[in-house]
Amino acid sequence: MRVDLKDVNNFKRFLLAGGVATTVVLSSGVAANAAGYPNYPAPKTFGTTLQADPGHDFTKHISPRHNGVLRGWVTYVSGTTVEYEPIKWKKGTQTEGWFVGPPKNDAMAYSSRVAKDVVFLSASGCKVSGGEPTLARSTGLGAKRCSRTVLLKRYARSGQPSLITVYRGEIVKVQEIFTP
Repeated sequence: MRVDLKDVNNFKRFLLAGGVATTVVLSSGVAANAAGYPNYPAPKTFGTTLQADPGHDFTKHISPRHNGVLRGWVTYVSGTTVEYEPIKWKKGTQTEGWFVGPPKNDAMAYSSRVAKDVVFLSASGCKVSGGEPTLARSTGLGAKRCSRTVLLKRYARSGQPSLITVYRGEIVKVQEIFTP
């Protein structure tokens, strides 16, 4: 039996293309599963009401929020655990507005550990003190992926409005909201 060299090369290309396609599909699946949490619907970025957490008892010790995405900011950092509270957009008369937390003496706060593989999407670069805007223009949300260390150091200094995703008691994603 005679084998044509052209057929062998075409077969090699076919195998290579199939291998690349399989690799792309598998690596895409691995990346999706690496996050390991469901894709929760995000609240309105500039919502004008504080988000409720049905079933959460604020009269007991401070504890994590239920699974989902909270529009909030971090109020305290201790090691890899953070305290955070919901925020809402308050429309202004002289300016567009600003974010505000719960009323004074309201115990509406949560505490969660920051996951080791947290996804932190910054709206101002990866320096601890921030920098040039790095955001998705269509949403006004952070787009630059930064490390967990930057997240913890930056939020120890000040609370930046963010979309905070909680899954099984841990913060698994923080996406900053750009506020000029």
